[in-house]
Amino acid sequence: MKREEAKNRIEKLKALINHHRYLYHVKDRQKISEFALDSLKHELFQLEQQFPEFISADSPTQRIGGKPRQDFKKVGHSALMLSMEDIFSEKELQDWEDYIKRLLLTRSVGDESKDSSSSSLSLRESSLLEYFVELKIDGFAINLIYENGIFVRGATRGDGKIGEDVTQNLKTIESIPLKLEIENLKLKIPEQFIVRGEVYMAKNDFEKFNEEQQKSGLPLFANPRNLAAGSIRQLDPKLAASRPLKFLAYDIITDFGQKKHSEEHAILPSLGFKTDFGKICRNLKEVIEFWQEVNKKRETLPFLIDGIVVSINNNSLFQKLGVAGKSPRAIRAFKFSPKQATTKILDIVFQVGRTGAITPVANLEPVQISGVTVSRATLHNKDEILRLGVKISDTVIVGRAGDVIPNVIKVLSELRTGREKEVHFPKNCPVCGTKLVRPDDQVIWRCLNKNCGARKREFLQYFASKKAFDIEGLGPKIIDQFQDSGLISQASDFFKLKKEDLLSLDRFAEKKAQNIVGAIEKSKTITLPRFIFSLGILHVGEETAIDLADYFGNISKLSRADMGELEKIPNVGPKVAESIYNWFKSPLNQKLVEDLIKSGVKIEYQKSNIKNQKLEGLTFVLTGSLKTMSREKAKEKIQLLGGKVTDSVSQKTSFVVAGKDPGSKLAKAQKLGVKILSEQEFFKIL
Repeated sequence: MKREEAKNRIEKLKALINHHRYLYHVKDRQKISEFALDSLKHELFQLEQQFPEFISADSPTQRIGGKPRQDFKKVGHSALMLSMEDIFSEKELQDWEDYIKRLLLTRSVGDESKDSSSSSLSLRESSLLEYFVELKIDGFAINLIYENGIFVRGATRGDGKIGEDVTQNLKTIESIPLKLEIENLKLKIPEQFIVRGEVYMAKNDFEKFNEEQQKSGLPLFANPRNLAAGSIRQLDPKLAASRPLKFLAYDIITDFGQKKHSEEHAILPSLGFKTDFGKICRNLKEVIEFWQEVNKKRETLPFLIDGIVVSINNNSLFQKLGVAGKSPRAIRAFKFSPKQATTKILDIVFQVGRTGAITPVANLEPVQISGVTVSRATLHNKDEILRLGVKISDTVIVGRAGDVIPNVIKVLSELRTGREKEVHFPKNCPVCGTKLVRPDDQVIWRCLNKNCGARKREFLQYFASKKAFDIEGLGPKIIDQFQDSGLISQASDFFKLKKEDLLSLDRFAEKKAQNIVGAIEKSKTITLPRFIFSLGILHVGEETAIDLADYFGNISKLSRADMGELEKIPNVGPKVAESIYNWFKSPLNQKLVEDLIKSGVKIEYQKSNIKNQKLEGLTFVLTGSLKTMSREKAKEKIQLLGGKVTDSVSQKTSFVVAGKDPGSKLAKAQKLGVKILSEQEFFKIL
């Protein structure tokens, strides 16, 4: 980025961040997610590191929190309540350690004397860095002051120098001791003792609170942090007392002779405070292992966290490293990959799906979301482009839920430069040139040319996918290679391939060719529901394919069914029935089924009966990987025994089957009290 562009971008980022920080910290409101705000702040910090001449006193990177409200008594902090700089990757963590070592070795902090003894001290300090890591609670930072062991005053962070006196509200929180447990301590506690921590609300308490709000017709809160902050910053302590707030302590500001931050964590419980769990790490490898371990179990924790806090454990060295901007140099918030992030749209392209659906897709500057590098996001359809008002080169908020393609959530028009380009939705198919059509009852524009090259390619990839014929090793790139070389032009051609055909292709040795031909041969035997699904009939998903198989029993009867018979099937309405009927009446589709059977495809179907319907009425959710079979195979077995498999956990879920490395579905099941099965227990049921 050029210098002038960077200057303009920094100014726009500062204005936008300051606006949303004001809403968040002063008004206790938010218009964009914390993930998106963090992403904007991170971009600003990176730009200021690259162009330090543009760092100014009014930059959000140089300030700490929101302004104190006018309706609370102001409280000065004896020691600044500083914020932490965020990092999001292992590389940034390593860069931070390298930065600290450079500071120590070049004597740029602390004692400026240049004698050899101080230089050797710095060398030893930089080579013996020890870290303390702990959870980063998503709560509301509070400063507590005790005099002679009695709680006398509590204050918010405010602007870091001056906060708000919220003592009476804090006294309503049971986990804040009104008197320190100092009688049995061997340590001598100073007359004034300062503790810092987070006021928060547990996830289950937050959900119950919102349920009550909804029943009373009152507005819902966006997240536990907003509710906790809003509760503490109310003038009436009775309101705070009515809400299930909790407190976790993480720091002792008073010097009572402690040498390390870990010692402070050890003594806090003895004084009567609850703390989160922390760990001493001898190197960054151990820090990263802790970060990864916590990330796996974060959904099972009773409170929200968005990362871990990594700090130099030695208090003397911590102080020696000093402060840069709003943050101590010796501490970083090592955040988990966000569920949302901000990035730029580089271009917008229009993809043609197997049913002819035209989907606009944004090509993005790569960004990490939920642990995955995202470089594309769907814009869904023409109406969504108009709703968002999106342009090429816009800065946007992108989100990712589950394993689906990310989507553009919001355009940050405040960051526009005037060089953004309008998006023009095509009138003709971008591949074959056929005029696009938008059916009256749909929002999707479609290419109706069944011979469109893009539609054929998408269908072949869909046909070979896991939920259809499940041809192992046959990914999109190899299918494209087969098409480009003229080996296949329709689905039945897969089953005519021989090893010799593949050996002439680039990067195809004998073993690879034999493996793929073997996988194709193995896939020839398929269940009727999967076969129906593989045909790619519009509006026919996995569940509908099962219903059709159960009703008709074979493909021949299904292909001859009229509209009236199709509409008798549960969950098949007029729209779906019309789609199925029209598909089987097409001569091209009739030939597709005929060619598949002629090429050796064997369709198996076992009619359901009372004896093998042991799972009827039961709903399963699968999470994590299973050792003895794939999740697709497990799903098929459940369905054959009359059970249903869904993707989300709810009160109606009968069982959650948890394999290795289960995801957030396990935590939700635990919270809802849904029965959880191990892999062994699941197979006993089968």
